[in-house]
Amino acid sequence: MRFIGPLLVVKDIQNSTHFYRDILAQKVKYDFGENVAFEGNFSIHLESHYLKLLGPIPSTISFGSHNFELYFESEDIEASCNQLLQHGVIFIHHIVEQPWKQRVVRFYDPDNHIVEIGESMESVIQRLAKDGQSVEQIHQATSMPIDFIRSVVI
Repeated sequence: MRFIGPLLVVKDIQNSTHFYRDILAQKVKYDFGENVAFEGNFSIHLESHYLKLLGPIPSTISFGSHNFELYFESEDIEASCNQLLQHGVIFIHHIVEQPWKQRVVRFYDPDNHIVEIGESMESVIQRLAKDGQSVEQIHQATSMPIDFIRSVVI
């Protein structure tokens, strides 16, 4: 058995496809109308169709439950955040720095699923090195392996 990827249930497949494809710049791998698979191995599935697939058990979908998020990385977190602002995305929080020095932003997709965009750890290491931190200081701040840090800053 192998894990393929998460599937989010959405109310409006066209609106959610637009959000992920056009705002978050994700490439559509397959579009089957009632479900869309994106490169990176996550999918969205229309609520009404998904409920039919569950069969006879009485089911409802809970949107905005805050128990799951999709995580993306960006080499330019500020530019990503500015693009989100231009599209009127509802933010959970703007850019914050995590204890391991990675900067992230969290916001909602059209169905109130949480989406996070974080700096790649390579970008974090480069930023800290540019600020004059040594390999050992970066290791202490990020907990990233020293060999990995050296491979990024060399």
